[in-house]
Amino acid sequence: MAIPFTPPPFDIERAQQIWAEYQKQHDVSHLKGQAVGIDPVSGEVHFGESALDIGDRLEAKGRRVPLYFLRVGYPYYGRKGRRP
Repeated sequence: MAIPFTPPPFDIERAQQIWAEYQKQHDVSHLKGQAVGIDPVSGEVHFGESALDIGDRLEAKGRRVPLYFLRVGYPYYGRKGRRP
């Protein structure tokens, strides 16, 4: 089982800046709930059903890059636990 990659804090901040700027330039409201993977190095933004889906598509193209994942419309990718 692979250990998930956690980018250093600087990369997370950069990815969050890229995502904020992307949302200013593009309407993503129709993508709410989809996964988004942000590459803090290149600035590329990738959308898919899940982080695994995005990773699989990039790997099929021969690319393995660490991405910062969120869900469109939410400040996180997934939450642990359930709501009452």
